[in-house]
Amino acid sequence: MIFSTVLFYLLALVLVVAAFRVITATSPVTGVLHLILAFFTASMIWMLLGAEFLSLLLVLVYVGAVMVLFLFVVMMLDVRMETLRSGLKTYLPLGLLIGLIMVLEMAFVLARTWLGAGPAAPIADDYDNTRALGIAMYTDYVYAVQVGGVILLVGMIAAIALTLRKRSDVKRNRPSDQVRVRAEDRMRLVAIPSQTETPDPAAEPAQREQK
Repeated sequence: MIFSTVLFYLLALVLVVAAFRVITATSPVTGVLHLILAFFTASMIWMLLGAEFLSLLLVLVYVGAVMVLFLFVVMMLDVRMETLRSGLKTYLPLGLLIGLIMVLEMAFVLARTWLGAGPAAPIADDYDNTRALGIAMYTDYVYAVQVGGVILLVGMIAAIALTLRKRSDVKRNRPSDQVRVRAEDRMRLVAIPSQTETPDPAAEPAQREQK
């Protein structure tokens, strides 16, 4: 029990430091790497709380796929932090106010939950939280799961539609036109008659003088 408590506070400290570095990092790649560390540390905290399925899901989905994709996108875009930080002082008061409101809301909810939770219920040794989560999702909350799936489908269709919209400043290749291309459409042979170089009469006296 003491080891679990010490490990929890140690992971919580790493999580707070990693989250702080995500905000204050001067390089976007450094910020993304610290965000991966924050997700992984949060996954370990969930593992300590007994939510093994959610912990592994966080590692596989966010750390293994989403954050790696973010890292490659940031490295390919070559984001300039000078441009992003140009309006920092302008929006800093509003950002601090919104952050303070979010912290107060979370503190209020967590305080009420902590004070009214009572002792933790004992968990059986054969308890399977993955099975319990599946039963809860597809029995009690099946309508919410279906609504979430429809929202994700609409977002995916919207992203594809925005990507495939017609733009005049983008050059696209059509594979069908490339397959049907013929040699005479791309290359034309022109017969040019050969010409012999004729001596310049005006240059002959100068050449004789040089000799």
